Amino acid sequence: MKLFPNLQGPQRTLAQTVSVVILMGGLAWASVPFYDWFCRVTGFGGATNVAETGSDVILDETIKVRFDASLERDMPWTFKPEVREMEIRIGETGLAFYEAHNPLNVPIAGQAAYNVTPYEAGAFFDKIECFCFTEQVLMPGETVMMPVSFFVDPAIVDDREGQYVHTITLSYTFYQIDMPEDEIQASVAPEVLTIAPQVGIETN
Repeated sequence: MKLFPNLQGPQRTLAQTVSVVILMGGLAWASVPFYDWFCRVTGFGGATNVAETGSDVILDETIKVRFDASLERDMPWTFKPEVREMEIRIGETGLAFYEAHNPLNVPIAGQAAYNVTPYEAGAFFDKIECFCFTEQVLMPGETVMMPVSFFVDPAIVDDREGQYVHTITLSYTFYQIDMPEDEIQASVAPEVLTIAPQVGIETN
């Protein structure tokens, strides 16, 4: 079937060009949410799982988990893991914190994108609670410690590729999002702010 059957010559070429531009624009707009959905459904690209509770099985075998943090361009926060690496038993629930600071004199809202590497480990990395599940708002000059609790599924030791994974890197990238003022005020999560008091926290 030909597109634009009633158009001839230059008119058809122009119409096809405009269609391609519109299609590419639509794909660019949809690429981020579509990729996120695709990763969550298939496990491709290091997407992780979500669990309501910890694992019922804890092995004696251990695995290292490394923590990485980055910011999208123009995101004004500072953002870093409290520790760079921890070693836990496979199936054991781990708890890690990321420190975020808003140096500006206005509230800033952000959302974290995440993945794990190597990619084959994504299907066995389960998050129980994570700051990445919701938008985060930092008030002017505020510093918070944001938690993520997780475990590595013991099934990894029986997986054809997963059994060779001894180190998993959990990476987060925060990007700024636009939120109305009333939503910013309503989105300040008390549980996030009270998990780790700010006493003694240094912001470099």
